[in-house]
Amino acid sequence: MPEYVLAQLIGTVAYILDRLLFFYNLVVIAAVVITWVNADPRNGIVQFIYAVTEPVLSWIRRRFPFVVIGRLDLSPLVLLMAILFVQRVLVSSLYVLAMRIQMSGANA
Repeated sequence: MPEYVLAQLIGTVAYILDRLLFFYNLVVIAAVVITWVNADPRNGIVQFIYAVTEPVLSWIRRRFPFVVIGRLDLSPLVLLMAILFVQRVLVSSLYVLAMRIQMSGANA
C-alpha cells in the first residue's frame, strides 16, 4: 500500500510540473507576440507576462550573450527549448519512476 501512495504522489508531482511548464510555455510565446505588436505596457496582462518572463529571459541573456544577435533576441527560443528539455527528461522520468514503484508494489 505505501508503494501505491508514493507512486501516486510522484505521478501527481509529474503531472503538476508538466502542466505548469505547458502554461509557462504559452506565456513565453505570448511575450514574444507582445513584442511584435507593441502592446500597451500599462495593460495588466502585458505587465503580468513581462513580470513572469523577463527575469528568466534576462538571466539567459546575461549567461549566454551570444543569444542576442544584433537586434534579434533568441533568448525566448532558448527558454522554450529548456522547457521542452525539462518536460522530456524530468517529467518523463518522474512518470516512469511512478510506474516502476507502482509495479514493484503490485508484484510484491
